[in-house]
Amino acid sequence: MSLVIVGSLALDTIEAPAGSVSDVPGGSTSYCSLAASYFTNPHIVGVVGEDFPDSVIALFKDHHINLEGLVVEPGKTFRWGGRYAKNLDDRTTLFTDLNVFETFDPILPETYRNASHVLLANIHPGLQHKVLDQLESEAFIVLDTMNLWIETAGDELMTLIKRVNMLVINDEEARMLTGERNYGKAAQKLKEMGPEWIVIKKGQHGALLFHENQVFTVPGLILDEVRDPTGAGDTFVGALIGYLTQSRDHSFDNIKLAVVFGSVLASFCVVDFSVDGITYLEKADLDERYDEFVIMSQF
Repeated sequence: MSLVIVGSLALDTIEAPAGSVSDVPGGSTSYCSLAASYFTNPHIVGVVGEDFPDSVIALFKDHHINLEGLVVEPGKTFRWGGRYAKNLDDRTTLFTDLNVFETFDPILPETYRNASHVLLANIHPGLQHKVLDQLESEAFIVLDTMNLWIETAGDELMTLIKRVNMLVINDEEARMLTGERNYGKAAQKLKEMGPEWIVIKKGQHGALLFHENQVFTVPGLILDEVRDPTGAGDTFVGALIGYLTQSRDHSFDNIKLAVVFGSVLASFCVVDFSVDGITYLEKADLDERYDEFVIMSQF
C-alpha cells in the first residue's frame, strides 16, 4: 500500500499577532506529507528551485518521505507571504511569486503509478487531471481544492470532482460550489457531483464527514494558543489519507477515525509557525491528543 501526494512546495513569509517568520517551509505538499508520515511513508511529486534549503530536504528524509518525484529546477522556489489579523480568521496575501512552480509539470515516476492512495493537494485542476491520467491502479483518490480554482477553473474542477472518491473542502468552498448554506444540503449536492465521501472543514469549529445517509462530526479542539493557522487544512487532509493508507480500511467507522486523526495533527500544526508544530511528534503525543478528542466528544 503506497500513498502519492501531489501539490506545491514553497517558502513562506508569515506575519501574525504571535510574531513573524521568513522563508520557512510551506506549500500544501510540505504539510500534507509530514502529517501523513506519522502513519505511512508518503511519495511526493513536486518542484523546487536551487534555493530550497537542504535542511528541509533532510527533514523530509527524517520523516521517511520518498523524494523520487521531487524535481529541482534552475531558479527560485515558489514563495508566498501572508499577514493574519488579530482574530486569525482574516488573512491578507502580501505576495505570491510562483517562480519554478509556474511551469510545474507533475510527472509520476514509474514506481508511483500503482499507488493505492493518491492525494491531489491544492494545485490547478488541470495538473490534477494529468496526475490521474498517469495512474495504472484503481487508487483511492482524495481531492483537496480551494476557492481560487472554483472561481478560475470551474469547468476543469467539475470534471475532476467526478473522478475522485473523496472531496475535502471548507465550508466557504462548499457554499461556492453548491449555493447552499445548509451543510446537509451542500453535502448532498456535492455527492451528486461524483464523490462517494464528502468532508467539509469548518476551521476552528471542526469538520463534518458525509457518506450515503451517514454523518459524523468531529469538534475543534480548544487550544491555549494558536500562533499560525497556515497549513492546518493541508495537515488535516494529509493525516487523514495517511491513516487510510496504513489501515487499508474504507469503512465508515474507519474513515471517522481518519477524520479524527486529521484533526489531531491539525491541532498540533497551529500552535507553532510553519511546519514546526508537526515535526518530530512522538506516538505518545498523538495518543494523548487523540484521547482529548475522545473525552471531549463523549456524552
